[in-house]
Amino acid sequence: MSRPGTPYDNAPMERWWNEFKLNWLDSHPMPKTREELVKLIGAGIYYFNYIDRTAQRNGSTAMKPLKQY
Repeated sequence: MSRPGTPYDNAPMERWWNEFKLNWLDSHPMPKTREELVKLIGAGIYYFNYIDRTAQRNGSTAMKPLKQY
């Protein structure tokens, strides 16, 4: 939750959650068991932290430091 008057405090997490739901969960079949759901979420977290490269991070993954220009 952001502090009053500062709505952008949690913007990075909101962006990540939005991409996770729209790009990851919607592109995979609905899990039938809790174990499948846990595996799907774990795979998604790994993907967004170590594999996904975006322009917002100058082509880096979330776990690599941003290139300083």
